[in-house]
Amino acid sequence: MFVRLITGLVVGALAFAEPPLQQAKTLYQKTEYKAVVGLLQPLLQKDAATWAMIGKAHYMSADYKKSTEAFEKATAAEPNNGEYVHWLGRSYGRQAETANPLMAPGRAAKARTQFERAVVLDSKNKEALNDLFDYYLNAPGFLGGGLDKAEQMVQKIARLDEAEGSFARAQIADKKKDFGTAEQQLRRAYELAPKQVGRIMDLARYLAKLGRVKESDQVFEQAIKLAPNSPQVIFTRAELLVQQKRNLAEAKTLLQKYLSCQLSPDDPPREKAVDLLKQVGGA
Repeated sequence: MFVRLITGLVVGALAFAEPPLQQAKTLYQKTEYKAVVGLLQPLLQKDAATWAMIGKAHYMSADYKKSTEAFEKATAAEPNNGEYVHWLGRSYGRQAETANPLMAPGRAAKARTQFERAVVLDSKNKEALNDLFDYYLNAPGFLGGGLDKAEQMVQKIARLDEAEGSFARAQIADKKKDFGTAEQQLRRAYELAPKQVGRIMDLARYLAKLGRVKESDQVFEQAIKLAPNSPQVIFTRAELLVQQKRNLAEAKTLLQKYLSCQLSPDDPPREKAVDLLKQVGGA
């Protein structure tokens, strides 16, 4: 009787336990990437979603080789999944950025191929569209980049998100050194999405880049009022101060505050904040 009761309790507990993949998703949102890999990698049977989660965790841990390997397996299992193809492109892209000069071009070309494929598979994937736009904007012509290709992407981006379209136009204008148009487009993006704090920070960063520090500070005050406890606002403000080599005591305080925040995968990695903190003598 007692044995049957204990067995029933164990079976019941297992029935209500979260599947490993769901547990991993929770850990991922808490930026516990090593725990994600530790939970999923030992599984004997891995489907495409499991490989994709392992790939994301490696990517966020900056292990781009392992990330690429995981997403290759995810896309092999589900070749028409635009999200997985997009992440494979991202992984190749990061490999290109960190590889030696002989390996980088091949990795970059693979990134472009996967971005283009992801957009074909899902034309409404805004992140894939943006990554392909960034590639065309910044890659040299011999690797398939070019301003003409980037400009063709703008309308596709704007159809899904007008503010993001204006941001893309700003980047093209900046690339052409048309700084006035770039600023105008960034202000337009802010007008179109006034509650998106990222739009305010885009403008503040650009004004700082142009050397208009006072105006940048004024715009940043709007971001702080809109989202005073946003980790992204805290980090970006600190990063700008460190880059400008001013108000370093404030930057140090902001970075320490950032490191105490509960971060998400959308926030800058803790490692970046630690590196900045070292620059201001805070670690």
